Amino acid sequence: MYALLFRHVLSRLDPESAHHLAMRVIRVLGTRPLTPVVRGVTAPAPELRTEALGLVFDSPFGVAAGFDKDARGAAGLWALGFGHVEVGTVTAIAQDGNPRPRLFRLIPDRAVVNRMGFNNRGAAAAADRLRALRRRRSRAVLGVNIGKSRVVDVADATADYVRSATLLAPLADYLVVNVSSPNTPGLRGLQAVETLRPLLEAVRDAAGSTPLLVKIAPDLPDDEVEAVARLAVDVGLAGLIATNTTISREGLRTDAAAVEAAGAGGLSGAPLRARSLEVLRLVRAVVPPEFCVISVGGVETAADVRARLDAGADLVQGYTAFLYRGPLWARGINRGLAAALRSGARRR
Repeated sequence: MYALLFRHVLSRLDPESAHHLAMRVIRVLGTRPLTPVVRGVTAPAPELRTEALGLVFDSPFGVAAGFDKDARGAAGLWALGFGHVEVGTVTAIAQDGNPRPRLFRLIPDRAVVNRMGFNNRGAAAAADRLRALRRRRSRAVLGVNIGKSRVVDVADATADYVRSATLLAPLADYLVVNVSSPNTPGLRGLQAVETLRPLLEAVRDAAGSTPLLVKIAPDLPDDEVEAVARLAVDVGLAGLIATNTTISREGLRTDAAAVEAAGAGGLSGAPLRARSLEVLRLVRAVVPPEFCVISVGGVETAADVRARLDAGADLVQGYTAFLYRGPLWARGINRGLAAALRSGARRR
């Protein structure tokens, strides 16, 4: 049913307008009369409960940052079966992001190009919504992803991140430093170890007892991936998220003219699957077992999630496939994971 709706209706809408329409529905699902009804259909099986970051997740599968930028849809996303919701990217200063159009579908690749530019209402507004979410008796684990405000010079980035962390860490179950989006000028340069260390140390101190992670790009060379992972451990972070979107356009099925028309931005979706899995393995090989690694990029099916868990991920996130597979995507993932666990138990 959703496939037909997507093919004949949603795919003809401007992608950003379609996203806003979907978010309106998701927000309604997060209202108290509807949430328990929907959750009754989508709730993950008890055997999927996962411990990571000192927290308990109903499922290892959650929503990556970028889908719910302002913490408006977290309750509805939990109702749909996601084990955690990472809101953001949130910046200290509210900003409109890049000019539209800034979101493009590459349907033959089940992919998306975005150059949103951290459009959000700012850390203070997000804090108000997070306070309300935390008052709910049942909710998803809430991660908060923070980035650099566009109007702030890269040289002043640390103070900007600290400002967001000070406001948001007390309201987050975990906090993420995003230095890997390709859509904020100069941001990815912060991934260099010599500039990243003081930034992470300052945000770590501001975050206090809230677990802190860093999110990295898939485009880093292997040795730099390993260097950032070792740095995260050395600085005392709780974990690392691998990976953000890619600036690569290699191996796409979409017509080259359509890809060129989409222009600059981060590519997400199925084409990122192989590299994201490679980066996960690189990170897992150089960090201790207790260090949390969250894998994201090209995840579509329960088999994809299982492959990430088998490769050492503690948690797995998705986003782009949600646009192509529809509102019951998380339920399908969770059911597939539970079925695989039960099948394995029977074989043993």
